[in-house]
Amino acid sequence: MQNWAVAELETVKFGDRRLKYRLMRIVERMVERPALSIPAACKNWAETKATYRFLSSDKVEAEAIRAAHREKTMERLQGETGILVAQDTTELNYSSHKKKEGLGGLRHPGERGLYVHSGLAIRLDGVPLGLLYQEVWARSIRSERSKEERHATSTKEKESQRWINTLAACREHIPENIQTILVADREADMYDLFAAPRSSQLHLLVRAVQNRRIDHPATYLKQAVSELGIAGQMSVEVGRQGERAPRTAHLEIRYLNVEILPPHRGLYRKGAQPISVWVILAQESSPPAGEEPISWWLLTTLSIRTLEEAQRCIRWYSYRWLIERYHFVLKSGCRIERLQLENAQRLERAIATYAIVAWRLLWLTYQARLAPEQSCAIALETFEWQSLCCTVLRSATPPQQPPSLQLAILYIAKLGGFLARKGDGPPGVQTIWRGLNRLSDIAATWRLLHPSDVGNG
Repeated sequence: MQNWAVAELETVKFGDRRLKYRLMRIVERMVERPALSIPAACKNWAETKATYRFLSSDKVEAEAIRAAHREKTMERLQGETGILVAQDTTELNYSSHKKKEGLGGLRHPGERGLYVHSGLAIRLDGVPLGLLYQEVWARSIRSERSKEERHATSTKEKESQRWINTLAACREHIPENIQTILVADREADMYDLFAAPRSSQLHLLVRAVQNRRIDHPATYLKQAVSELGIAGQMSVEVGRQGERAPRTAHLEIRYLNVEILPPHRGLYRKGAQPISVWVILAQESSPPAGEEPISWWLLTTLSIRTLEEAQRCIRWYSYRWLIERYHFVLKSGCRIERLQLENAQRLERAIATYAIVAWRLLWLTYQARLAPEQSCAIALETFEWQSLCCTVLRSATPPQQPPSLQLAILYIAKLGGFLARKGDGPPGVQTIWRGLNRLSDIAATWRLLHPSDVGNG
């Protein structure tokens, strides 16, 4: 849990080597104790002061931290033939922090904070590989614009440009020999996103919200697809959302190739061309009692010629919720909204730092599920897995070999309160980060009691 921070941030460029090593130490501390405040996560007052000095330094640029992590993310992409990049936006609410400077408005009047937009690279089997893009901004507090004013404003002048910025980052950083599918929810259903320049290996998979006009006798997208017969069925795992519990959804599938027409208003009246896309309708046939049925209208630039290709797109879209889990870990696991920092510039440095910690916690969770037999030595040092095993198994003697990653994560989750009952399923990220907090103290004590083994860690 310690040495990975050194490897992850070895290319960061601040112009001051001391700042680089301080960042590594901060990330080490935060991943050990992600749910604690900065003073609680640091081991002493001197380290706490050094952390606050780091976040206050004008020499520390948030983009330099993000760039170093992105470089390692790109290394993890090597050997992959295709990846997903899920993007989404979340808000950080600092309304109770009255003296913070540089904040902007949020969705609800009177609230103040920042917005964070992230693009998370995900392996095709659902393992998060790291951040490809992240943008932080404060929304100006202004009177609500009329619908006509919004339509007359170009996308480049709107916050919605962030969806296109993530697409541009994919085009810039991901090699063309890797097929990239940019996945987004309904807020990204924009004509300009589909019209933006893309390489032949860069595709969009977006949940539609608008019943767009299409070049079809039915005139509108939803009418044209609803008239089709069912092409097939499939089941997908749907993650938790609000009060909705996770479940397996059984979906009926329809799909059709259409040309979406440019918006018939404002800036689009001259020169805009129809765009060919495939639309997939995935509807839940028998939802649980009291639950609203899943109904996904998906637009994609991928060619969908067979039922299998449509099913693959639906499965990929189901991984989009990982970006929501990522933001959940950043906010609830790393407690980013509780940071007592004086202004937005310092907050952005902290967000860039905690963003790496949040990814690492999410990676641990899903890597353990999808590569269960892998040795935990890829994530834990010797003194960490030894102290973990002895604590959970109530043994004075550690095993000779490190346990599997799945078993180690189960043990960590048990430290965090996971009961491991028959119907509980795999541990979630919340119990894992609580367990990591406890493991940090346990492992530190173990090192004190076993000084001859310090070289192993």
